[in-house]
Amino acid sequence: MKYRVMADDREILRELWEGRVPVCIQLASEDCNTMSAPDPYYLMVPRQSYFPLVMEKVRKHFSRAISSSLQEADVWLEYDGVPLKWHYPVGVLFDLYSGGFGIPWNLTAHYSRFPEKDLIRCPSRDAVGSHFMSAVKEADGLKHRGQVITNMQSRDHKQLWHGLCNDKFDQFWTINRKLMECGADESFKNIPFRLHIPDSPPIQKLIKPVADDGRRLTLGDLLSEVIPDKLNEGNKVVIQGIEPPPETPIQWLSEHLSHPDNFLHICCLPPQQA
Repeated sequence: MKYRVMADDREILRELWEGRVPVCIQLASEDCNTMSAPDPYYLMVPRQSYFPLVMEKVRKHFSRAISSSLQEADVWLEYDGVPLKWHYPVGVLFDLYSGGFGIPWNLTAHYSRFPEKDLIRCPSRDAVGSHFMSAVKEADGLKHRGQVITNMQSRDHKQLWHGLCNDKFDQFWTINRKLMECGADESFKNIPFRLHIPDSPPIQKLIKPVADDGRRLTLGDLLSEVIPDKLNEGNKVVIQGIEPPPETPIQWLSEHLSHPDNFLHICCLPPQQA
């Protein structure tokens, strides 16, 4: 069965694509080389993107306040004492740590004291692209045993990445729709997902979208399988900034609420943060 994006579905995909996080970035006081702190830098960052893709703008804004010895240093962002992992999509970081409160999201840019134990370094924009394509390939391996991404050409891979970098919905989805095809079974082999809990590594597990008896599995089924001990603790489950009903089929969620890396990023927030 050929995959088609219906009108309403396409609107959902576009609404998610156009989501933005208002961010206010301040320079860490220990890295400031001027008598007074520079003005913070305000920007609207696409939820689907990655922070390194906007860091050149941040560097340029703070360049006059940074000593020459730090100009080439690896810049890292921190929120409320938490170093932010650059290889997580911006929307995932916002959902995971902000609790949806506090607009703009106040972050601190650091040029020194890189937290080696908490973060991996991002040497270049190309490193972000490599990470992104590795995730897309892993997701396709789970959904289609890697057959779709393998049959694509190099220019298709580049179009995916450039569509994300350039914030071009049509450029990206012209290729990504192929990765969302379900085939004759009308479902993926497995659901590519990562379940995030603050201060814990993400959880992944092989979850099929359809049970052996033919029943379509739901978000509630997935949570019961992956984190049964946390379901009755008052946690809030957020995907793409919203709280889907637990009865939502995970196949639908994977097709419509996945990030551009083709993973369904599920944030499980404790009651005090929700």
